[in-house]
Amino acid sequence: MRISRTVQLTGSALGALCLLTACGGSSNPSPSPSPSSTSSADGPKVPAPLPTQALLTDPCSILTSAEATQVGLRSPGKKDDTSNLVSCTWKATQTEQNQIALTPLPQNTGGISDIYTKKTGAAYFEPVDINGYPAVYTDIQDARADGSCTLWVGITDQLAVSVIPNIGVGANKTDPCGVAKRFATAMITHLKS
Repeated sequence: MRISRTVQLTGSALGALCLLTACGGSSNPSPSPSPSSTSSADGPKVPAPLPTQALLTDPCSILTSAEATQVGLRSPGKKDDTSNLVSCTWKATQTEQNQIALTPLPQNTGGISDIYTKKTGAAYFEPVDINGYPAVYTDIQDARADGSCTLWVGITDQLAVSVIPNIGVGANKTDPCGVAKRFATAMITHLKS
């Protein structure tokens, strides 16, 4: 199934991203949660670490042009490294009102476990498997009815990435979590190869 609609990482989504993580407003990464608040029991382990270099330096390179087209996105994506977070945003092939943003969170050295430590403050928290890798739909605000769903994916036990579709129009507006899952599946398939 193709992703025919996708989203933009808005200021409010970035704010929610930071509240679920340890990112700060300065150029220096904020400290990760203390060892007492992050343990191996907080989140599932990654079965086999995936390569992280491309995610951390050029997240737009994690989908080839053909892979982006297969999930309904224009290639290349647009890289944003104006803050202490490097991200990439792809627009949908059919409309610029739908976009999807990918942001790796190297500041959170506990990977997906750091997201699990914030579970009690989340508006929704739904673990899911993405192509054999641990992931969770979660955010501090629930905007799923408005076409946005935040998905966190464990890439290694030290790195998680957020996938945030923001669907403004079209049939996929009622299934933004499905859009996020299809994108994340394509990303993991690419990283595995």
